Amino acid sequence: MVVFAGQGDARRSLSLLWRGDAQDRPHGGPGPKPRLSVDAIVSAAVAVADEEGMAALSMRAVGERLGRTAMALYTYVPGKSELLDLMYDAVHAELPSHYPEQAPWRTSLTAWAQDLLEFYVRHPWVLQVSQARPVLGPHEYAGLDTLVRLLRGTGLDARLLRRLVGTLFHFVRGAAGTVADSRQAAAATGSPDEEWWAARAAVLGEMVPDFADRFPAVSRLEREGTPEPHMADGPVPYPEREARETFRVGLGVLLDGIGASVTAHRGRHPEPGEHGTGAVRA
Repeated sequence: MVVFAGQGDARRSLSLLWRGDAQDRPHGGPGPKPRLSVDAIVSAAVAVADEEGMAALSMRAVGERLGRTAMALYTYVPGKSELLDLMYDAVHAELPSHYPEQAPWRTSLTAWAQDLLEFYVRHPWVLQVSQARPVLGPHEYAGLDTLVRLLRGTGLDARLLRRLVGTLFHFVRGAAGTVADSRQAAAATGSPDEEWWAARAAVLGEMVPDFADRFPAVSRLEREGTPEPHMADGPVPYPEREARETFRVGLGVLLDGIGASVTAHRGRHPEPGEHGTGAVRA
């Protein structure tokens, strides 16, 4: 299920996103403090999405959580489209905006990626909001600004940094989606992971007895690339541990690539007092 943000009226949506001190006033203008607020409605909507998923989100469901009718909410929020924008931006306020200034860029980017992964896992419905059209809210921009500042520490040029921003977000979102799906699969299907894999592995062996001959590269990888022993047992289900290990290793390789770009960049543009290719200081 993919949801596109920014489907409401542009002026209304952006006015609510950047509302400032007017957040508790209904659209009717100044007057006595209302019993509800935009923030209360957004918080209730986030709770619905966190607990029941995006499919359960509706103005009626949010109203019921607040003990009000759906119609009462429209005084504050024009509709579900605008509410989604507000929810998406509001939860992004949870993301850290500062990392140690003196820390190497690789250390900071690793921490940033881990923080973003956990954020997505806490709010998996956020992953259903398409990145094709951003919400353009203050907290979304703050998160973007944080990443850009961390990447500036590499010294790479702006054109490359622009692409690295997209690459890093896509990587973390993809990894988080796998972690979130692994958590939800058993509950959604009624079949534990171990039971699902055992049943299909047995049947696949019967159906494709020459599997190793037909798919030699995959079979060799399965034999030689078995998970580390510490991943076999633990409080976290194996599929999630596998997804998190893939995230850890993949992030390392991605940062290695950035490091190689930094080395090449410094070789072309040595800092004052530097000679040769320059060293990666991360």
